[in-house]
Amino acid sequence: MENQNQVLEQLRSVFRSGITIPAQFRLSQLNQLMSMIQENEEVILKALHQDLAKPKFEAIMSEVDIVVNELHFAIANFTSWMQPEYVSKNLATKLDDCFVRREPLGVVLIIGPWNYPLHLLLLPLVSAIAAGNCAVIKPSEVSAHTDRLMAELIPKYLSQECYTVVRGGAEETTSLLQLRFDHIFYTGSQAVARIVMRAASVHLTPVTLELGGKCPCFIYGRVDIAAAARRLVWSKYFNAGQSCVAPDYVLCSPATRDALLPALRQTLEQFYGKEPQKSPDMSRIVSDRHWTRLMELLKKTSGKVVVGGESDQEDKYIAPTVLVDVNEDDALMAEEIFGPILPILTVESVEEGIDLMNRQEKPLALYVFSDEASVVNTVLERTSSGGFCSNDGIIHMCLPTLPFGGVGTSGFGSYHGRWGFETFSHRRAVMLRGWALERLNGLRYPPYQENKLSWLRWTTSAKSSCSLM
Repeated sequence: MENQNQVLEQLRSVFRSGITIPAQFRLSQLNQLMSMIQENEEVILKALHQDLAKPKFEAIMSEVDIVVNELHFAIANFTSWMQPEYVSKNLATKLDDCFVRREPLGVVLIIGPWNYPLHLLLLPLVSAIAAGNCAVIKPSEVSAHTDRLMAELIPKYLSQECYTVVRGGAEETTSLLQLRFDHIFYTGSQAVARIVMRAASVHLTPVTLELGGKCPCFIYGRVDIAAAARRLVWSKYFNAGQSCVAPDYVLCSPATRDALLPALRQTLEQFYGKEPQKSPDMSRIVSDRHWTRLMELLKKTSGKVVVGGESDQEDKYIAPTVLVDVNEDDALMAEEIFGPILPILTVESVEEGIDLMNRQEKPLALYVFSDEASVVNTVLERTSSGGFCSNDGIIHMCLPTLPFGGVGTSGFGSYHGRWGFETFSHRRAVMLRGWALERLNGLRYPPYQENKLSWLRWTTSAKSSCSLM
């Protein structure tokens, strides 16, 4: 604790010196982070495979390239995001400079998760650097190889004065949370998020919580079943289902379910072969504890396994699994699954599907598969979720111009692209005044008079707004 406090005070001192403020410094650090990823791609891929058996293809798509693309976007745009944002004025402020100035928050804490241990650690760091902050970076100890690698690489490439990696488990994280940061960015479970919020409240520290939830996939009406099966299987079983935006359950009519099941079987065999455990493209569950939790869910379910169900604890393997006859009060519907298990529930109408989704907590993502625009738009208008995507899964989070974040128990605050820059910036209202128009200013001085009040109300009203900047 004492050592952590010393590190934090050193970072505060460095931040107060102003070293992180200039655009040139921010650019140099973003470029260094880019070099770190590009020069160490092979060792990064090795660490990800050791932690989660991530296939190279998936690791490059969802860990390496998503960070590189975010860096390119930030490097191309952050200087324009830094510029003052001039605002409209009224008659009383006609000669003033009125603008919003983005300023860094200070020293921020970034706590990463284990499921995408590079991507979900470094993307918020990109935003924090672009916005001009110092940072304490806490990788997840669960993904131990990537944790160790980040602790080794980050100090080699980034300024050690401004960015510090802290390793450890729950004890070290608890100690960190007792310190006062200027912002805490946490990605992980809802249970730990409550601990983070309680700790942050002591210091009135603002937080961004990137959580998860039970992301539904509603399939209804006319739909290309073969294409739907491919996109559903890809987004559900990517990273062995250990994605916060993975489809958690499917809602469809009985007729759609009957058409979907053979398409799912065929697609799973096309993707992973007849023996998925031997497929180089199937990730593994991150730990014995997480494997056991998933198997307990399968044991408790009242649903019927129609695809998969096989498992191997020593290999931390669970086959891509599909269940039917799952009820809303089933064990699989009580919490986010976060694994390669897909329950299918049946509904008879759009109304019934919407009602069921709305009875659940608001998810991080909501998916609708349908060729009917009326179905897609109805679900969009009558539900709430962090993100929404029709006729695909996960892919919406890859676009840096869209905000990524949750709502309700799936989190709050957002990042990616400019949205991350804004999260790690303070929007400071600035008015620069001279000494002109003192006669007009006199309207607000005592002694107060009714005619003064009338004129003052007119000069400050929306009707007297002026587009002069």
